[in-house]
Amino acid sequence: MQRRPALALVAVVVLAGPLAGQDLRTRISKQLFTFGTCGKPLCLTGALAGHGNHFIPADTASGSSILNFISNAIGASVGNTPLTSASSGVTFQFEGGLPVKTSTSAGPIFGERAQTLGRGRFFVGANVTQMRFQRLRGIRVDDIEFNFTHEDTPPAGLGSPIFENDVVAVRVSLDVSLIVTSFAMSYGLVDGVDLSVDVPVVHTSVQGSSVANILPLGGFPDPHFFAGDINNPVFTAFAATAGSSTGLGDVAARLKVNVAQTKHVGVAMLLDARFPTGNADNLLGAGAFAGRGIGVLSATWGNTTPHLNLGYAFRDGDLQNNSIIATVGFDQLIAPFATMAFDVLSDWQIGDSKLVVPGPVHYVSPYPHQVIPTNIPSQRDDLMSASLGFKFTTQRGILLVTNALIPLRNSGLQASAVWTGGIEYNF
Repeated sequence: MQRRPALALVAVVVLAGPLAGQDLRTRISKQLFTFGTCGKPLCLTGALAGHGNHFIPADTASGSSILNFISNAIGASVGNTPLTSASSGVTFQFEGGLPVKTSTSAGPIFGERAQTLGRGRFFVGANVTQMRFQRLRGIRVDDIEFNFTHEDTPPAGLGSPIFENDVVAVRVSLDVSLIVTSFAMSYGLVDGVDLSVDVPVVHTSVQGSSVANILPLGGFPDPHFFAGDINNPVFTAFAATAGSSTGLGDVAARLKVNVAQTKHVGVAMLLDARFPTGNADNLLGAGAFAGRGIGVLSATWGNTTPHLNLGYAFRDGDLQNNSIIATVGFDQLIAPFATMAFDVLSDWQIGDSKLVVPGPVHYVSPYPHQVIPTNIPSQRDDLMSASLGFKFTTQRGILLVTNALIPLRNSGLQASAVWTGGIEYNF
């Protein structure tokens, strides 16, 4: 006796075969969406002859966009890991051949102040930043929904024949974490000019699982299924992937020039270049050059040093937006050995986001309707975060740094908190 398709939605495990040696981007876009043994995302191994390739993303524009979106969103977040301040600790300038302090606190953590290190002085530091991404544009990464639609076969017009209305609904759970260990060094070329370099070592870890269900609109029998046969079709399948990568990230070089400095107010310019030295396919870098030009204004009132940073970020990646960046905050000497630093960091995209979510897929038969490809919203990825941290000075002049960065907007791929700990020293 024939059974209706709804009764055939039995859950069986159809694990993607191991794809050894693949980079992390490929693991996400292929292994996580490959069900069966054909080796292609959304290929239906058990379907009737001629129907197994109807959902392959290469043949459907929305499917291809979905797979590109999720891997590119992760890559963009990896490449935009914030850098700590180019100069830290007490700063100096030379007057009459003698070094004179130009700051009282140990300085900000992610913001920039106008003061420079001083001629011939060095700053060295190492810090570890850890983040576990939990939301993508406000959607939990362990509950992402994708709906893959059928390609349009003859006759023209999606929905005819009736089996073109079938949808493969995939529910994805991702766990993506990042540990960035950065080594920084700055040197005071002359009074008022600092040159610095930041070398990150990145460890990216990805785990994911997915559950796919074929949702047939037509009657029984249906030509699309993962396993079984036309009389006993299996409409549900599972896939999983896991992998990690460690290596050099995107190296940054910075030049800070103090334009004007009085006892209470300073103005500086910061030029920042990030080079694509990290392997983008393994999610170790952005895969393209990025540069920033920032104006820095800071003031000193007793033990309090407020600062404002405003600038422009250029990103050369095809799917990365240029942006206006702004940081406002202060650092406060709360004890002879302790400084508190607070900042609000923001990044405002210029133009619409280049990471585009595909729009609804429209059907003309058997009645006009549409399918939404994903629950990820289509929006700009304007970012804003609050940073709170502390610097503690040891008896030997070494700075111990701790900081938490909390996102304030549901934009891009974000962790619930970004933790940083480090050690710094200037001499």
